[in-house]
Amino acid sequence: MRDVARLAGVSTSTVSAVANGKPVVRAAVVARVQDAMKALNYHPDEVARSLRVKKTTTIGVVIPDFSSSFFVDVVRGVEDAARSSGYSVLLCNSNDDQQQEQQHLRVLLSRRVDGILLASTDLYSIGQGQLWGNTPVVLFDRVPTGYQGPAVAIDNVQAAYTATKYLIELGHHALAFIAGRLDLPTASERAEGFRKALEHAHLPLRGEYFKRGDYHPQSGYQHGLELLKLPDRPTAILCSNGIMTLGLLRALAETQVRCPDEISVIGFDELAPDAFGFSLSTLLKPELTVVAQPGYEMGQRAASMLLNSLSNKEPENANDKELFIFQAELRKRDSVKARTQ
Repeated sequence: MRDVARLAGVSTSTVSAVANGKPVVRAAVVARVQDAMKALNYHPDEVARSLRVKKTTTIGVVIPDFSSSFFVDVVRGVEDAARSSGYSVLLCNSNDDQQQEQQHLRVLLSRRVDGILLASTDLYSIGQGQLWGNTPVVLFDRVPTGYQGPAVAIDNVQAAYTATKYLIELGHHALAFIAGRLDLPTASERAEGFRKALEHAHLPLRGEYFKRGDYHPQSGYQHGLELLKLPDRPTAILCSNGIMTLGLLRALAETQVRCPDEISVIGFDELAPDAFGFSLSTLLKPELTVVAQPGYEMGQRAASMLLNSLSNKEPENANDKELFIFQAELRKRDSVKARTQ
């Protein structure tokens, strides 16, 4: 800083004011200081500054799966909201592993992040009241039943109910479901929505049609093969996330079962966009019917909750202090076809 001050012909306090964006310096002086910073490749010491002001203007985000287009959308929403408020984001991937998640949380806390956004794979600890000291935490997507605190989630029961009801209304009575990890609320709630729709239509929940997946593509593939090899196979399959749906589609292709002529398919989540921004769901043949979650909006809302608490601002919405529920959208495309009896 002294070198910059010397080159620019100003005091170190003026350099500090420019570096911190304080509107107390004339434009010509600001330009001279910035030119000196560039010439000397000077960058303010953010660590020293954070110790002085007791604030890092950084938030941590822990997600369970980098390969999920849903979580990618959430992170995009978080980053945009954080950037507009002058915050940076440290992103961590737990790989759905509790030990990795705990390690990430320890690192984020040791780096003195101002707050954390968390899609946890260790919901038992959170449900038992696990604390992070004075560091504010907002949960998203995965929220334990009865959790008291700011959180953002999807109405998974209604989302799965709507998709299943749509299949039933098109004449499908032999319905299969590939669930995610049932120890996670997202999976158990979607399974509940599927079950409720069958119950309301007075249709049985057949054990051989209910598969316990793990949110990874191989389980979609393996369970898809099992369903397709049944002597009385289903006429429609609802799959609990996007990448398991890809595994299911691979099983259909390998067994040469035609979608939707022989089996209709609905997946959760739009598949990841390609280089031109098109969802892969619309590039498949047939185009994939999906339950689309507003991941970007969820990320923005979760970040807004956290940033409001950090700035001690009263939230614009009273719900920002508790669980906020988004509704998913059923996007009807060509992978579903009416069943003629």
